[in-house]
Amino acid sequence: MIAAFAMGGIALFFALFLLFAYKQFAVEEDPRIAQIEEILPGANCGACGYAGCRQYAEAIIKENAPINKCAPGGEEVIKKIAKITGQAVTEFTPMVARVLCKGGKGIAEDRAVYRGFMSCAVADALVKGDKTCIWGCLGLGDCVRACPFDAMYMGEDGLPVVIEDKCTGCGECAKACPRNIIEIVPKTQKVFVFCKNEDKAINVRKYCKVGCIGCGICVRLAPKGSMELKKVTGPDGKPYPALAVIVNNSLINAIPEEAIKKCPTKSILRI
Repeated sequence: MIAAFAMGGIALFFALFLLFAYKQFAVEEDPRIAQIEEILPGANCGACGYAGCRQYAEAIIKENAPINKCAPGGEEVIKKIAKITGQAVTEFTPMVARVLCKGGKGIAEDRAVYRGFMSCAVADALVKGDKTCIWGCLGLGDCVRACPFDAMYMGEDGLPVVIEDKCTGCGECAKACPRNIIEIVPKTQKVFVFCKNEDKAINVRKYCKVGCIGCGICVRLAPKGSMELKKVTGPDGKPYPALAVIVNNSLINAIPEEAIKKCPTKSILRI
């Protein structure tokens, strides 16, 4: 009994001591952090640039971070955060993921049958996949599995398909793609070059029916400053025009239909 009372007394003493220390040294948190965290979607996707919703809420209050960084929350969340913080409602541009490759089954040439671990990252690191083109989609679905909103699925042609109504533009699919063929772009952008191949035109024609050959027709006809030809240095040390790329999303929609129709491989399209 003595031992039991002694242990109980010691336990009570330490409990009271901890309670006193907690109250004495507790740092009061700004209640707005919890309010903002409750408003945020809770996806913890990292699209805002922070580890999770909690960290983003803290950054808004403690570091005056922009309140328009939550892609899944969109304009509705921005308005609610603005009301809590007293900040002005900032402009929000809805974003969406675009898979910039059309080299699916029957379009891109196969060089082998891949029988390894079903992961794009693994296949790319080990054997560069089963297609002759080492720039295009590997078709093993890393991006689909990475999407926290079930906004993607693998199509019958072996390419990932984005469900626009579900896509928030969080960027997780783009991070998961080892080929960097997925870009997060404004939903208002309607014209894209669906190719990332940087090989010479003679090889691209062998690899894929819809690969960009860097002819430059679209670049010459596009609005000034909207497109350019990406030049790559070959093994011989000489640069060559490898790929047409869009450099200004806000201008590219104004490209004339003539430029799109004249593309010999139909790699540039208006969706």
